[in-house]
Amino acid sequence: MEEGNKDKDRHLPIANIGKIMKRVLPDNSKMTKDAKDLVQECVSEFICFVTGIAADRCTKEKRKTINGDDILKALQQLGFAEHAEIVRVYFERKAAQEAAAAAAAAAGYMVYGC
Repeated sequence: MEEGNKDKDRHLPIANIGKIMKRVLPDNSKMTKDAKDLVQECVSEFICFVTGIAADRCTKEKRKTINGDDILKALQQLGFAEHAEIVRVYFERKAAQEAAAAAAAAAGYMVYGC
């Protein structure tokens, strides 16, 4: 695989980056391509860094699979404890919604929004 393709494969799509950035900016704001490219690079590096720390934890514990707790611990280790807590709450709620949807589906009910 070419070096350029490897680089593309490890980045989130620039369109998605732009959409996320746009959501937090005032309506009349504009972004340059350079700004989106820089955020894309930062996000990719952050993901690799967090995942690497989570993988190290798995290796130390002789496990092969990274789980959500590993990611949360990595975020805490990097000084993002507040963010880790927000993500933990989000995923607990999501898991509860999915469990409720599965129970409703098993009972024969249609569930929307999950």
